[in-house]
Amino acid sequence: MTYISSQPELSTDWNDICFPVEPVLLSDLLPDYDIIATDRQKLIVGHPTGGRKTLFGIQSADYTIIPNSAIREVVDELIADYQLLIKHTNTGEFSISIILPTSVSVGSEQLQRSLTITNSYNGKTPFGIQGQSLTALLDPLTHLGSSVYRNVCQNGLLGWADAFTDLPTYQTWLGQGAKGPQKMSATKASPIPLRPQRATADIRKLHQSAITIPLFQQQLRELLADHLTTGITLTASVYDHFQQTNMTGSHEHVLRELPVPVQLIKQARERLRLEERMLNSPPSCWLLYNAVNYALFTARSSLTLNDRYRLDERVFHHLAAQAYA
Repeated sequence: MTYISSQPELSTDWNDICFPVEPVLLSDLLPDYDIIATDRQKLIVGHPTGGRKTLFGIQSADYTIIPNSAIREVVDELIADYQLLIKHTNTGEFSISIILPTSVSVGSEQLQRSLTITNSYNGKTPFGIQGQSLTALLDPLTHLGSSVYRNVCQNGLLGWADAFTDLPTYQTWLGQGAKGPQKMSATKASPIPLRPQRATADIRKLHQSAITIPLFQQQLRELLADHLTTGITLTASVYDHFQQTNMTGSHEHVLRELPVPVQLIKQARERLRLEERMLNSPPSCWLLYNAVNYALFTARSSLTLNDRYRLDERVFHHLAAQAYA
């Protein structure tokens, strides 16, 4: 968790996050000094458009920074028609939503399918696709995640239930207190086909700190192509159930029990009331979840983007346990 307070900013332009960034060795910056602290030798320096050069982090000597421009190249190569929504912080963290033309129905709402890619220059938010790390996604037994975009509040919602093979398995896990591994064997009547096995040598390379950008782009290209073929997911079914779960009279109690800082709960409460008026709808588990998600990703806080996603995941499972109880 970073100690610098930040508030995610919205952008629809790649150029806002594709500014120059480079590693600078401490020995090059301080040639007249003997550097004893050898565990952190590489400075990550970026030059945001219209701003000053910024030192985002200090990493080990073999650390490889993934420039957002490398992500952009692969996305533009694979996807001809998409909308872009970026949430980024001045501390060098990025959540990139690639909003696709296809939609998913959740009750009376139409949500757009999306790809959510996270990255950072400060090392606080690891690179990931749909909430899963790059190395985890190389395992063909890992179920591909999903995400959708909700225009009402510009929320990007990750598929936190997609790691499970089916709804009964997920409900069993919730009934056990949401403890234990989420990853289930893909041989158990999974609705998601097995993906091709990646080369062992490639997996070993990506488990190391230092990877080359061409290798990264090769793996990203294959993984995004896999995600683009993903069909209806388990999380979409949970969303439907959320929308059918009326929380009139209980939402205040549920809000107070959520594993979220008190200040964010206050903002979520305000957002919930606003959406009730906007949609002329009583409080539901669906509106409550979206209100908390909105607060998590718009509020000024010392939470990193990764912290916010981890809290969002906990909130999702907490509400699912309530809705299916």
